[in-house]
Amino acid sequence: MPDFDQTGPITTIHDLGTVCTDVLERDLTTATESYPIGLVLPITAADMRAAPFRNIVQQLSQTKFIDTIVIVLNRAEQPSDYQEMCQLVAPLGDRAHILWTDGPRGSKLINELNDSEFNLSTPGKGRAVWFAFGYLLADPRLKAFALHDCDIVDYESEILMRLCLPMAHPGLDFDFCKAYYARCTDRMHGRVVRLLIAPILRALIAVLGTDEFLVFLNSFRYPLAGEFAVTSALARSNRIPSDWGLEVGTLAEVFRNSSPKRCCQVDLGRLYEHKHQALSLNDPTKGLMKMTSDILTSIFRTLSSRGMVFHSGHFVSIRSAYLRAAQDAIRQYHADSLMNSLVYDRHAEEIAVEGFAEQIMASGADFHEDPSGSESMPTWTRVLSAFPNFPHRLRDVARQDAEDHVTV
Repeated sequence: MPDFDQTGPITTIHDLGTVCTDVLERDLTTATESYPIGLVLPITAADMRAAPFRNIVQQLSQTKFIDTIVIVLNRAEQPSDYQEMCQLVAPLGDRAHILWTDGPRGSKLINELNDSEFNLSTPGKGRAVWFAFGYLLADPRLKAFALHDCDIVDYESEILMRLCLPMAHPGLDFDFCKAYYARCTDRMHGRVVRLLIAPILRALIAVLGTDEFLVFLNSFRYPLAGEFAVTSALARSNRIPSDWGLEVGTLAEVFRNSSPKRCCQVDLGRLYEHKHQALSLNDPTKGLMKMTSDILTSIFRTLSSRGMVFHSGHFVSIRSAYLRAAQDAIRQYHADSLMNSLVYDRHAEEIAVEGFAEQIMASGADFHEDPSGSESMPTWTRVLSAFPNFPHRLRDVARQDAEDHVTV
């Protein structure tokens, strides 16, 4: 919905309903003539076969403003998975390049990095994004990289237009652009953002005091959005977490390596729907409980790296402050849902909050046992210092895999 609110140090770019898609596409097509953009699509074999991805390919096939598309196929070990992906993305033409990280050649490169004491052993979205950035860095023409998930049910190319234009427009100078939206069908979704992130940031500020990083995080309306764009220079310098802390960890790296005034968030102007994770209250190693743990420990470790000292009593206070803030949020969401005729299960929301609260204590204990946590994947600057031609080798892998497919 239209508003003009600018809160915090980052710039918020609203959708005021005053511009049509044709104008956005025209402006972006002109801008990208001198500011080429690469698109990253991390995807698993399971998501590849779902209906949303077919629509995404169809929408992208009609765009003219993306120079290069790299599809990172992971959690896909069978040659048939790769062959099916080739068929699915054929409408994208020569712009599309498939990087099969689980294939024989991709696995060989991963093993080589691991043998050289780089931390690339954990599969998942983080590693897929990391490899895609390396692939795109081989092309010095590309000024920025955009990323979005491949399970967006209501995807339209306007999503990508609104994400890329703040980066490419010659009148703007952003290093980083993050999407935001309302996740809503007949009810509100996005429980981790609504019931964990927003209340925990308020609680941390209340208990620990104002910190620039917390203020920065709190400025994003949907900090867990999987859609963002980043300059190639910043992509080269940022570390990428390999766990569910990917989005928060990315924001921490952007905060560290850029300036809040060079960051923006853009309203995608739609109700946003993609697949949902199970709450998994009985198994903290899965679902939203695992996601919560990774996010909390990521925040705690970032604050620790900024010189903040945590004692065991801090986590008791943070949990209490969080519960109060989350319970207030439930009242607000209940009222909002009621006025918009949405289904709202207040009891289920309370149960989720109680589960998140328990994870605060568990994550605090994990943090004390291992303050540093598992090492993030290396920056591409570090990799390039050891293997200057590694991005080109990634391109060779993609090319050779494609040639093998053609000869099958």
